Order: sequence, then structure tokens, then C-alpha cells
Amino acid sequence: MSRIGNKTITIPAGVEVSIAQGNEVTVKGPKGTLTRQFNQDLGITVEDGILKVTRPNEEKHTKQLHGTTRALINNMVEGVHEGFKRELEIVGIGYRAAVAGNKLTLNIGFSHPIEFTAEEGLTITCPTPTTVVVEGIDKQRVGELAANIRAARKPEPYKGKGIRYKGEHIRRKEGKTAAKK
Repeated sequence: MSRIGNKTITIPAGVEVSIAQGNEVTVKGPKGTLTRQFNQDLGITVEDGILKVTRPNEEKHTKQLHGTTRALINNMVEGVHEGFKRELEIVGIGYRAAVAGNKLTLNIGFSHPIEFTAEEGLTITCPTPTTVVVEGIDKQRVGELAANIRAARKPEPYKGKGIRYKGEHIRRKEGKTAAKK
């Protein structure tokens, strides 16, 4: 647990990190601004473009918070600098997606279309009718929206139809056999 927490975070050019009273970290970059409150027991310092998270003792709970805090701050820095992206593939005959404004409409085999609205700070695009891309600066929100879209029609194991992450491997099952001897 402590190996991740002991790593330092190099702050890239164009990204500004400020730490307010009570361990409130604000990260500003070219893509936007993220703010998050962290546990006050941990020490967060920025010196010469390097951010370091320190823990006061060796208790198990403190070690867990140490690694988690460092990972969350690293994701904030990476998000405002480069952003995060999740790609989804739609597999199935007649299954398709379309985007109008910030609203995603999925036709995935139900009697009605399924609609998702992108909240503030997230964008949904469809480069092709069978590909959906969710982008944003907050890793947790991007992943959550992508998971909700995937949950609308999870890939089934027999034909593989449904919505899957790009590159996701679906374990296939063999169907029923006609007659056994």
C-alpha cells in the first residue's frame, strides 16, 4: 500500500497546484480546474514542481489513505493536463448510437431508444454509429458515465451482442447442441 504513496508526482508545465487550509487541493490546467478535499492527517507539499504526500504514522488505515490520496491527486493532475477518454463499441445487427448536442441516443434492440445526457464537464461523441467516446477531466465521472452506458445493454456470452469497452474480451459460451448420442 505504501509503495504508491511514496512515489512523487511531477507537475507538468502549464499545470498549477495549490493547497489550501485543511488539505483542499486545487489543480488548474489547460483543460480545466479540479478541487478535492483530502484527509487532514496526511501532509501534502509542493516544491520545485514536485508534489509529495507524507503520512504521520505506520497504521494500516493511514497507509491506505496515503496511497489513495496520492493516486487521486495524480489523476487530477493528469486529467487537467491531458484529460481522460473511454471508448465503447456497440455490437449487434441494427444497434447504433447518435449524438445530438449533449444527448446520446442508443437504439440497442429495445422497443424504445435509450437516452443519456452528458453532465457538465463531460462530452460524448460518436465517430461512427457503432462507437461511443466519453471524454472529460475527472477520471471517476468519465468511468461512471461509460459504465452506465455499458449497463444499458451488457454484452451477452452467446453471440457477443451488446455494448462493450474497446478492446474488452467477452468470454463466449457454446450454445445448445442439437442431439447428443
